[in-house]
Amino acid sequence: MGILCLAGPAAAQDSPENYHIELGAMYWKPSPQVVISSGTGGTPIDFVSQFSIEDKRFREFRIVLKAAPKHKLRYSTVPIKYSGSATLNQSITFQGQTFTAGVPATAELKWTLMRFGYEWDSIATSMGFAGLFVDLKYNKMNAQLSAPSVGTQTFERNVAVPTLGGIGRAYLSQFISVTGEFTALKLKRGSLGVKNAKLYDFDVYSTANFGRYIGAQLGYRSVTVDYVVDDDTGNLKMKGLYFGGVLRF
Repeated sequence: MGILCLAGPAAAQDSPENYHIELGAMYWKPSPQVVISSGTGGTPIDFVSQFSIEDKRFREFRIVLKAAPKHKLRYSTVPIKYSGSATLNQSITFQGQTFTAGVPATAELKWTLMRFGYEWDSIATSMGFAGLFVDLKYNKMNAQLSAPSVGTQTFERNVAVPTLGGIGRAYLSQFISVTGEFTALKLKRGSLGVKNAKLYDFDVYSTANFGRYIGAQLGYRSVTVDYVVDDDTGNLKMKGLYFGGVLRF
């Protein structure tokens, strides 16, 4: 009986869930879908097909602060950057400037996606947990289109989007877990010129923990952002596999 009583606390002390800070670094290679129009009468521009943008790998950094057994503060950031050049096969209008068909043009897209969140695990056992969280996704977007005969036109948009969602984790064994989380927002006729906006963020991953302090992750993430703000519209989607590691203290 005494041995069982001692074994329980010892197992809890060695659990990967017994930490105060978790640091993660991921390498994500999403397949992009990017269609943007900007300005009155702007042409919807498919950056991927028009400028032959290829898949690239990006680094994502994650921090989880465990303030209490069921309360966590979360932060993550991933800087996304694509660029490409092509001879335009059609005339397009961007930021009020027309780029005529047949001219060589260069496009560049930068999108920094940051997340600040709070997680409450309403259910927490030795087999896993389930909870709710609210976060603020800060989107910093910059798109440029340039041609020698026209010059450079730049579109910038910084949008902070609050989202709600849920998270669940199950342990398949003492050191192997599977986690899924989803957050979303759908908004119509909002403030700051927002006429329509929706954001979906789905993330599922498996973690192999090598003891309490270190682990390796393999996951799949899909982020979708659709918006109509003032005279600008956008449809952006990034989805693909990632891998990385975590350290806990």
